[in-house]
Amino acid sequence: MPKVAVIVVGAGSGSRFGQGRNKIFAKVAGQAMFLRTLSAFGSRDDVCQSIFVCSQADRPEIQDQFAGHLGLMGISLVTGGQTRSQSVRNALAEVSDQAQLICVHDAARPCIAQAWIDAVFHAAAKTGAAMLALPIHGTVKRVDENNLITQTLPRDQFAGLWEAQTPQVFQRDILLAAYEADADATDDAALVEATGQAVKIVPGDGRNIKVTTPADLKFVNEVFKTLPKPAANRLAHPFREDLR
Repeated sequence: MPKVAVIVVGAGSGSRFGQGRNKIFAKVAGQAMFLRTLSAFGSRDDVCQSIFVCSQADRPEIQDQFAGHLGLMGISLVTGGQTRSQSVRNALAEVSDQAQLICVHDAARPCIAQAWIDAVFHAAAKTGAAMLALPIHGTVKRVDENNLITQTLPRDQFAGLWEAQTPQVFQRDILLAAYEADADATDDAALVEATGQAVKIVPGDGRNIKVTTPADLKFVNEVFKTLPKPAANRLAHPFREDLR
């Protein structure tokens, strides 16, 4: 597998969490959420660099309380921008020349299993761009500002629609080219798609949710216990076709 630089983005305010403190500091399995997320990538042989992007407001607390953890894990700290795209753009400026792939992942998605990382890394190495996502199921309602239903959308409108997750992984030159345009998007794949590059969908898992509310935090603390563990004799890159 190519070498991968991992960018974990946690530069938002976390205001919707509503606890008076950024959700990235909330505990998941006894550890600050952003550290729990970063640790999922820290022991991988294919990861050559890990970068954590935080807000200017949170940086003093991170440096004061977590500098030792970040140092031991070999993680670089980058200050984010006003938008998610600007935060990733700031991190891209620090990516090592050694990296052939760049992985972008949300700090608020701590429930990420090694098998899912393997799968999306493998797909990106093969196709140039890949991401985890879930197909949209069920009945979808449109509501107004008072949460009153204004429309029930026909199910046939959702055929082939998927909800984006992270990690999203790209060949280095593909992602850098996408970020040359001074544009913003809610995820990196959208910027890559705008260049005409196809992005491969890798089926994700419902446990890989993005924490937004305190209820989400309770959920991830429970499902974290259920994540598949790597086998004791796990090959470094089990999804490589020549190792099957």
